[in-house]
Formats: sequence, C-alpha cells, structure tokens
Amino acid sequence: MLILDSSCWLEYFLNGTNADEYAKVIEEHDKIIVPAIVLHEVFKVVMRSGNEEMALAAAGVLQQFSVIPVDENIAMYSARLGQEHNLAMADSMILATAKVHNATLWTQDADFEDLPGVRYLGKKNP
Repeated sequence: MLILDSSCWLEYFLNGTNADEYAKVIEEHDKIIVPAIVLHEVFKVVMRSGNEEMALAAAGVLQQFSVIPVDENIAMYSARLGQEHNLAMADSMILATAKVHNATLWTQDADFEDLPGVRYLGKKNP
C-alpha cells in the first residue's frame, strides 16, 4: 500500500518540479490509498487558485483510488502520533492512516523526513 500526501498530489496537479516522479508512481501503482484529509487539502488548495473546474478534476482523480475516512482508530492514533512527532493535525492523520493500513507514506513535507515508513522526496529547485 502507498499513500501520497497532499504535497505530492499538489506537486503532480500543479506540474511542480517533482511532478514526473509522482506521475510514474500514480500511473504504475495499483495499491494507492487516499486519506480523506488529503482529498480535503488538495481540493481546498486547488480551489484557492480560483479554478473550480480544476479542483473538481483533481478530486475526481483522487476518488479513483480508495478514499479512507477518519474513523475512531485513526483519530486517536493520529493524536498520539501528533504529540509524539510534533505534527499538525492533518499531517498526523495522514501518518496514522498510513500506519493503520501498513502503507508507505510518500511526501515532500520536511516534517516527515526522518520518520519510519516514510519516503521523503525533497522539492527540486526549478
């Protein structure tokens, strides 16, 4: 199982410097799961660009994969992980979802850089 956090999806949708790397993963990996909070964050950020059509298209791509809701296990585990690793709520929910589903978390977010079960890919300079 594999989870791409919001930073990866946004890089992909907004054609950032690592977009090609994520495109390969998205196109070739059949076991991607999407935490509901990632759907929320991606939709919100793309909506901010003022392009609702693009935001709906991005949400549609994410919804092609299994979207994992926040249940009581993820909610409580994320609180523990957030406290343990000093993570924001959304980040701790994404990490908890990855751990509960035995998924590797891919990210560009430096807050995750040294955590086990995480594949950190720093942003490239253009």
